[in-house]
This record gives sequence, structure tokens and C-alpha cells, in this order.
Amino acid sequence: MASRPRRSRLCRALLAALVVASVAVPVSGAVRPAGVPAPAPTVPGLLPAATPTALTERYAATRADIAAAAGVADGHGDGKRADALRVMADPARHFVSFDGRGGGRAVEVFGDLSRADRIAVLVPGAGMNVDNYWRLRDGAQALNRELGDRSAAVVWLGYETPATVSLAAVSSERADAAAPELRAFLGQLKSVKPAARTSLLCHSYGSVVCSRAAAGLEVADIVLYGSPGVGVDNVAEMHTWAAVWAGRGGNDWIADVPHVRLELPTVEVGFGADPVSEGFGAHTFDAGSGGHSDYLEPDSVPLKNIARIVDGRTPDAPHA
Repeated sequence: MASRPRRSRLCRALLAALVVASVAVPVSGAVRPAGVPAPAPTVPGLLPAATPTALTERYAATRADIAAAAGVADGHGDGKRADALRVMADPARHFVSFDGRGGGRAVEVFGDLSRADRIAVLVPGAGMNVDNYWRLRDGAQALNRELGDRSAAVVWLGYETPATVSLAAVSSERADAAAPELRAFLGQLKSVKPAARTSLLCHSYGSVVCSRAAAGLEVADIVLYGSPGVGVDNVAEMHTWAAVWAGRGGNDWIADVPHVRLELPTVEVGFGADPVSEGFGAHTFDAGSGGHSDYLEPDSVPLKNIARIVDGRTPDAPHA
């Protein structure tokens, strides 16, 4: 019969494997983009004044940085990256910051930020980068249309997301590194739009980033959707005065992720408590019957409820 310490080690190893498999297997085949060279950005990271003139100038300058990165990607022989960047450099797009190095980082505005009195900041999860940025664009556009006038949706791809199939995707290291960057961006946004009602929308691994950044943030809401857990046991441990909301689609594979947090020799894996569980303490909302990537689908139940939260209205509750 195995000794108690040995059984404990075996159980911990099994649970760790389950966490990794639960996150990795449903999206196997996803890989990080190959390293593609890009010039350093010429536009400073700080947000300009939120006036039409200042924003127009910033969008044009950032567009030039994106076009320059597309040229370098072409020269490197990476047509996929170059094509993605040319789409991003369209004159109708509104990027306030961009850095094409590595997987790429970008912050894009949908709507008129100068007039917005409601702002949703979207924080994406694992596997997102410049090559598949169109996924973020589609969701942000749908949300901004749902919100209507005097609103803006801002995609914050401001960190190096972990590869979807990786140990990094089930540990908090990338989130710990990203949190100060997110806090800094939200602080800048508050300084240029002090009267706007701002909500933080956090998908999948992005919910871990939001949790790490949450303490003291001046935001009205933190919305966790498709979350594997956020690395704390309950809302109180997030140390936020924002209203914390959680929702999960009926066919989201993330529901099968074991809600454990394990200390391994070199890394902690797993994110603990389920944000939609009663014990976690978040307000829950009806997230429909969709899958892991369906929360911001046009006309969907979760999109409408997330928009209600951003508006300061009460969303529909989950069905019993």
C-alpha cells in the first residue's frame, strides 16, 4: 500500500495533469506565432487627451507604426502577419497604441472615445495575438453596436498572452506580469475620461489578469466570463469596490476545468474557486447556451447582458 505522502504526491500530480489537460485539449493545435521582427513603436504609450483632434492625430501615428510593421513582416517572408497588419492599418481603425514585436500588443477603440460616457475595456485570454486579432475586433464591434451612442469598447491586448496549449495558460505568471500594465492603462483612461462609467470585461485567462489588477481600481464593474477561476477563493480577496459579475455559457468547455490550485516545485497551477459558484460571491448573469468563444456574438444572450452591465442596468439572472 502506498504511503500517505506518496499518495498525496500522486493525487497532486494527477490534479495538475487534469488542470493542464482541461485547458489544453479542447483547443489543441493552437500555437504561438513564430517570432517576426518589427520596428519599435514611435508612438508613446501614454493616452493623449480625449479630444477629437488629439485622438485623430494618435490614430494616424499609430496607423503608420502598424504599416511599418507590415512592411518588415513582408520582408521577413511572413505573409500571414503582414496581411493581418495591413487589415489593422485600415484608415477606419482607431488604435491608440501598437507594438508589433513578438506576438504583438495593441489597444484599439471602437466608438467615439471623446464623447463616450460608458467605456468597456476588454481583456482577452490565452492564445490571442496580432495574427488572430480579428477575433477581438469582431466581439468589440458587436458590443459597441449593442451599447449604442455615447459609448466606446476598448480592446486591451496589452500583454504577452500565454500560448493556449501550455503550462503558462494554467499558471498566473503572465497575469502577474500583465496586471501592472493594465492598471497603468486604466489609470490613464481615468485621467482623460474622469466622468465616464468604465467596466472591465475579462474573458478566460484575461479574468486572471483582471483579478491580479483589481485592487483599488476605479472601475464600476469587473465582468468575468468563460473564466477558469481567478486565483482567489472569493470576491473579497480581489480587494475591489467594483461590482464583480460572472457568467458561463452552457456549452463552454471551461466548466470542466478542475477548480484547484496546486503548489508545484517551480510553479503554481490552477486558479481555484469557480467564479460562478455561490461561494465565490460574484453577481451572476445569464450567459446563454454558447461555447467558450461565443460571449460577444451579435444578438446573443451574453452580449445583451454584458451590455446591460456596462450601461449600469441589471442583467438577466441565470436560469434555475
